[in-house]
Amino acid sequence: MPKPLSLPFDPIARADEIWTRRWGRVPSMVAITSIMRAQQILLSQVDSVVKPYGLTFARYEALVLLAFSKEGELTMSKIGERLMVHPTSVTNTVDRLVAAGFVAKRPNPNDGRGTLASITAKGREVCEAATEDLMGMKFGLGAYDDEECAEIFDLLRPLRIAAGDFEA
Repeated sequence: MPKPLSLPFDPIARADEIWTRRWGRVPSMVAITSIMRAQQILLSQVDSVVKPYGLTFARYEALVLLAFSKEGELTMSKIGERLMVHPTSVTNTVDRLVAAGFVAKRPNPNDGRGTLASITAKGREVCEAATEDLMGMKFGLGAYDDEECAEIFDLLRPLRIAAGDFEA
């Protein structure tokens, strides 16, 4: 993955200086801008690792979720709930995994209107290989040690609780 050209200054810090002069100091603006940029960087790095497997990070997450399930299958609604995405996104993600041969779909025998998605043997192989590669590059967080990664998790947890991701 080619590195972008480095600027001779931190554009977010520069924006903070200009923002402060114009509207006053707002640490939350710098924080969100940094988080959004970090998300872009991480997604790019992680996607470059899973792309050779025919995956995006979203598809990888769905495969892992299915691999984690007891029977290797979940309802489409359960996948959306666990990944916290819209049903349309789940359908698109699972359909692409089906097309790649990583997942199979079938009617849910317990719900005539529902659909079950199940990971295939090929999907398990790809999931294992991609996971090994992602762990090898520390999911893009190699600039941090384990303690710092735990701190990042702890710092972001209240935001996720406030958004209703889960009950504290």
